[in-house]
Amino acid sequence: MRRTHRQIRRALFGLGLGLALGLGPVVASPSFAADKALTAAVAGPWRSYESRARDVYRHPEAALSFWGLRPGMTIVELEPGNKGWWVEILAPYAKATGGHYIAALPDRTEPGITEASLAARTKAHAAFAEEVADKAIYGNASAIDFGPKKLGALAPQSADMVLVARSFHNWARSGRTEPYLQAIATLLKPGGVLAVEQHRIPAGSEQKPDTGYVTEAYVIEAAQKAGLVLEARSEINANPKDEHNHPFGVWTLKPIRSSSDASRTLSPDERVQYDAIGESDRMTLRFRKPG
Repeated sequence: MRRTHRQIRRALFGLGLGLALGLGPVVASPSFAADKALTAAVAGPWRSYESRARDVYRHPEAALSFWGLRPGMTIVELEPGNKGWWVEILAPYAKATGGHYIAALPDRTEPGITEASLAARTKAHAAFAEEVADKAIYGNASAIDFGPKKLGALAPQSADMVLVARSFHNWARSGRTEPYLQAIATLLKPGGVLAVEQHRIPAGSEQKPDTGYVTEAYVIEAAQKAGLVLEARSEINANPKDEHNHPFGVWTLKPIRSSSDASRTLSPDERVQYDAIGESDRMTLRFRKPG
């Protein structure tokens, strides 16, 4: 019964949001168009076992189809991480279809950063370069330095799609949401897509970015403020098992599986219970730049 109630709440939220925007219910299911290059990229033997194991939670082919990935696109991913999960799919896809994948990595040139921060950022760039070193697979995948002091690292209207995967909670904690979305809106070509995958808490909940979760309303309102239009929502990455209230935030769940800090340690039984949840409940949103 708990699952049913949550599903009802989400449906009502989608209905209310859509009506507020004058669009009717903004609830979408993925529509699949035959894309052999995408199927091949998801099935690529270069993808690690750990990455493949997460497909059941992140639904890469369905998500990318929903976001509108097409051959030949210039795709920019903001903050993909040291070993980017989406990189293994998007860069080979871009190579196979005549497109270009660009990773926006932490800015190593930002004034005033500490030696430790510089070392971490340098490591992220080196890890990305190592990940895409095989040009036969990853083609011309490249990286740029991106951050609050380097928002214009790429030419305006040069990207067909910008992907932001599980970063909004970090932006919310550091005041980066508004300037980053403005930068994305500038970067996108007219008609270009902002694709969002993000841990979420139910509508009306207290915002808790320190736990890794934000509301859909937070993301939608911020994107609209930057001039982007919410085109569709999907529940493909919903997880009704996620109660959004864990001792170590979203990182209690897979794949991080945090189990202890200075105040407590999960018992073996608790660890099993959290592992059974799987990965987080996530929003999957598609925004478009008018034009």
